[in-house]
Amino acid sequence: MGLDDVSQSGKTFERIRSFVLRAGRTTAGQQRAIEELGPQFLIPYQDQNLDLVKAFGGSTKPKILEIGFGMGETTAKIAALRKEDDFLGIEVHLPGVGALLKLIGENQLTNLRVIRHDAVEVLENMLAPDSLDGIHIYFADPWHKKRHHKRRLIQPQFVEKLSSKIKSGGYIHLATDWQEYAEQMRAVLCDEATLQNTGALEGGYAQRPDYRPITKFENRGLRLGHGIWDLVFMKK
Repeated sequence: MGLDDVSQSGKTFERIRSFVLRAGRTTAGQQRAIEELGPQFLIPYQDQNLDLVKAFGGSTKPKILEIGFGMGETTAKIAALRKEDDFLGIEVHLPGVGALLKLIGENQLTNLRVIRHDAVEVLENMLAPDSLDGIHIYFADPWHKKRHHKRRLIQPQFVEKLSSKIKSGGYIHLATDWQEYAEQMRAVLCDEATLQNTGALEGGYAQRPDYRPITKFENRGLRLGHGIWDLVFMKK
């Protein structure tokens, strides 16, 4: 997930993108889930505000957005744990979309919907201001090399956009396993005037909320002594 340079009319400007294209083949099970469950749980991209209540079959539960859910394992676990909330997951990679739809079917989840599109455009065109109760972004690409830092997703203009879509009292929850990126994300979030840090740990980080499961990737990193940093900010 990051930011691209785009050339238009001879001028170059930067455009945030929430994804980086990568190879991957859709399995037969994932494709079957797309075909069978897609009509109910997959929401097409549109250039107008999405009626979130209608999208969830009339549900008025709080709405939580997740950007870049990968293969969807964490998303499905959180949705199963927090049945009192509705979750909208955005991912561009078809195998991940198929994998999450498969998990929706296997776990009989009714509080999850999926959009396969660039999250930046979804935010700009499909989600109304003050329409969300929370946003999750877990382990976004840290773009390790300094010359690539401009491609990182968590930047001031993007965080401002995120905050504009959240209701007062709602939250943004980020997690990363890259300390330098954690420090940058914390600085960007702290500079956003509409947000307030709720983290009580040293450095302003948050204790991992019980609803965010520890992934196999995290467990492997923790065994190797790698850190994990959670950030939870509330909309004022």
